[in-house]
Amino acid sequence: MNNLRTRDIIALGFMTFALFIGAGNIIFPPIVAQQAGEHVWWAALGFLITAVGLPVITIIALSRVQGSIEILSSPLGRIASLVLTVVCYLSVGPLFATPRTATVSYEIGFSSYFGTSSSSLLIYSLIYFAIVGLVSLYPNKLLDTIGHVLAPMKIAALAVLGIAAFCIPAGFIPAPINHYINSPVSEGFVNGYLTMDTLGALVFGIVIIQAIHSRGVTDSKLVTKYAVIASLISGVGLTLVYLSLFKLGLGSHEAAPNAANGAQILHAYVQHAFGDLGSLFLSLLIFLACIVTAIGLTCACAEYFTQLTKIPYKILVLILVLFSVLISNLGLTKLIAVSVPVLSAIYPPAIVVIMLSFFWKFWKKPGYVITPVAAMAFIFGIIDGIKVAGFSDLLPNAVQHLPLNEQNLAWLIPSLIVLVISIIVDRVKHSNS
Repeated sequence: MNNLRTRDIIALGFMTFALFIGAGNIIFPPIVAQQAGEHVWWAALGFLITAVGLPVITIIALSRVQGSIEILSSPLGRIASLVLTVVCYLSVGPLFATPRTATVSYEIGFSSYFGTSSSSLLIYSLIYFAIVGLVSLYPNKLLDTIGHVLAPMKIAALAVLGIAAFCIPAGFIPAPINHYINSPVSEGFVNGYLTMDTLGALVFGIVIIQAIHSRGVTDSKLVTKYAVIASLISGVGLTLVYLSLFKLGLGSHEAAPNAANGAQILHAYVQHAFGDLGSLFLSLLIFLACIVTAIGLTCACAEYFTQLTKIPYKILVLILVLFSVLISNLGLTKLIAVSVPVLSAIYPPAIVVIMLSFFWKFWKKPGYVITPVAAMAFIFGIIDGIKVAGFSDLLPNAVQHLPLNEQNLAWLIPSLIVLVISIIVDRVKHSNS
């Protein structure tokens, strides 16, 4: 029976951490911190619960079913499970997140050097996805390419930024604004939830399991053990990164007053902390952050669709990479407008499936409990999708006044009610049988 060496376990944890940290994860906390002001650490507490806790729990849940979303969601029934899995992979992969990594990394890191013309973006995306494709063609080497090389580089860059945030304060701490004045914890909770890293975790599960298998580990208990350790290492890493980015944003008001987004804060801060070298450093950091995520998403999607369609893995990698090049250069804005509502709709039922997967053994028929709860969450997810798409006026007035509606958590209370009813029904049927 093969076991992972200590250095491979650490590399697996680094790889898992690196897969999660994309450009969005880096630019999002600073703006939250600037707006939360004096209440930043309360907001950080809520943020960490959903931005770190949920993804880590998702990896742990997937580790128990060999990284398969389809097995995890099997109580929903074959068709519903397949649909949820395919939509997750397509939405978090080639239809949205993967092309966006190229566009975002160019806009934040390189547009100031090479301009904003479509030809510049095309050249960049061709080079970018050539690297993504080359690394993704060899999934059994991910522990070496990401775990031992790219992830340590990414962590080193993040460490420099984090240390600077604590050692080179940028200015005074402002008063909180908006919802951060009276409810910083719940506002941070919602913002962490809206990062949608849980959906990313659903997709990355298969990559992490594949990386463990690549070292000859096949025993299911050992696979689960190593995946759990990796998720915990990544959770610690994510927490440290987010805390340092909150600290950075907290002291950024003088460098970037009333910033519209976290990218503006980061640009201003690195310029303040490192001078002209700051922009070059930020470009490298964002590039590393995005390309590792893109590699992980490409490998995950190719692995899954190879199993589903029997198309060879390497052919699928090439298809996905070419498609991502196309989407990153054509109509990304329109695609985002379509994808975000879809992600908003599937996020609540995905959370339900993940959380309830830990309790299958307590129910006689898990499907009888999980299916109605997921259905209820999906209904409210659709409502959230309609709101995100900008069609709130089409919704009944009563929907606008549901508990937790403003926090995009209106699905939570109805789902809990249905869960209690479903458990009672399952118990009653079990006692009568």
